[in-house]
Parts: sequence; structure tokens; C-alpha cells
Amino acid sequence: MAQFGKALKGASCAFLILLAGCSGGDNEQVTQDDRPADQIYADAEAQLDRGNAEEAGQLFDDVERLYPYSSWAKRAMIMSAYAYYRGQQFDKAEQAARRYLDFYPADKDAAYAQYLIGLSYYDQIVDVGRDQELTLKALRALRETELRYPDTEYARQAKLKYDLAMDHLAGKEMAIGRYYLKNGHYLAAINRFRAVIEEYQTTSQTAEALHRLVESYLALGLTDEAQTAGAILGHNFSASPWYQDSYTLLTNNGLRPEASGTGWLRSIYDQVVLGRWL
Repeated sequence: MAQFGKALKGASCAFLILLAGCSGGDNEQVTQDDRPADQIYADAEAQLDRGNAEEAGQLFDDVERLYPYSSWAKRAMIMSAYAYYRGQQFDKAEQAARRYLDFYPADKDAAYAQYLIGLSYYDQIVDVGRDQELTLKALRALRETELRYPDTEYARQAKLKYDLAMDHLAGKEMAIGRYYLKNGHYLAAINRFRAVIEEYQTTSQTAEALHRLVESYLALGLTDEAQTAGAILGHNFSASPWYQDSYTLLTNNGLRPEASGTGWLRSIYDQVVLGRWL
């Protein structure tokens, strides 16, 4: 019995020691959470400086979680969006930026938050052969930056990114159109090139789209449309190699780049060249 009592006493001591160890861990966690906001924020900045963007974002989130009504929370919220963006965690960056806009839509950093949303989509844009849903989301977010915060530097940066995204979409239309043209599906190709002219006319793809229309219409024997496409190309891009190619193609077929017929391209010619806006 004496030995059993000693064993029981030993087990009890071991159990108490185990409890003390567990309790110490809990106290350490509480101490971690009880750190002042400025210390957690400083740690987050240090992590960001060391290139640990994800860890930084989590620490900025901790500031917001633990001190939701402090001035530190406001600063941490926008920094969280930036940190996650730097770490290419675009979903988290967008969520943090949107949360900032929900709380502080008129704040001086609101334009940057909106711009970060656009960038989070823009930096995920894939090649022209893939689905363009992210490109469309980027366009909407970037345009929102321009419209809501027109007098900021972020509106100007958003405009540049917007133009590049539009060029990307036009490039997809061109890639599909060239594929149809190469395989002799001329009407399908024309529809793609027409979309570039009508929807993406300010992009760098416009000159080639007009030249491809010359090629497609000539292949179908529609000379009026081919000549008119060449005329628009010559008026707007006379120094372009695409115009030189179209000019050669037309003249080799006994034609000239001039407005002819009454089709959709003639309407474009009247508007762009003659200034007869409908």
C-alpha cells in the first residue's frame, strides 16, 4: 500500500506538472495577443521588409482583429491589402482592399485600395488563348478607380493599365480571327476583326485588324469592303507596314484603297475620315 501511495503521489505530481506546462502555453498566447497594437504593426512592417509578405499580411490582420477601433486598425487594413498583393495572394489582397473601402470610402487611401483591387485582377491576366474573365474584372475595377478618384495619381496609373488590358482583349479577338482566316473561315474571321474595329479601336491591334479585313474581303470577292478597309487604314495608319501590305494587295488586284459601297465599313469611313457622325 505504501508503494501504491508513493506511485499515486508521483502520478499526481506529474499530472500537475503537465497542467502547469499547458497553462504556461495559454498564458504565452494571451501575452502575444495582449501586445500593444504598435508593436504588432512594427513586427508586420519588419516582416514585410524581410520579404515575408504573407506573414506581414497576417500580422496586419491581427492588428485589425485585436484593436478594431484604433487608428492602427485603419492603417493595418490598407497595409494588409498591400502585403498580400506583394505576396501574390490576390484574393486576400482584394478582400482586404474591399474591406477598407467599406469602412473608409472617402479616406485619402481609398483610391489606392480601389487601384489595388484592379491590380489584383490585372496581374492574373493570362495569355490571349485563355478565358478572359479576369481581364474583364480588371477593366471594371480600373475604370472604377478612374471614375471615383479622377484627380489622383492612381486614376492615371489605372488608365494606363486599362488601356493595356483593352489591348489584351483585342489581341484575343485578333488571335481567333487569324486562326479563322488561316483556315479559310472568312466570315467568322471578319466578325472577329470587326469587333476589334468597333469595340477596341483605340488599341494597337486596329491597324492589323483593318489589313486582315482587306485580306478576308478580297478572299470572298467583296471588293467594295476591301477597298474601304484599305482607305480607313491609309487615313489612320499610312506609315504602318500593315497599310503597305494592304496597298500592295489591293493594287495587285487592280484596286485602290478608297471608300466604296454602302456597308458597315463605309459608315466607319464616313465617321472617321469625313467626320459625319451619326
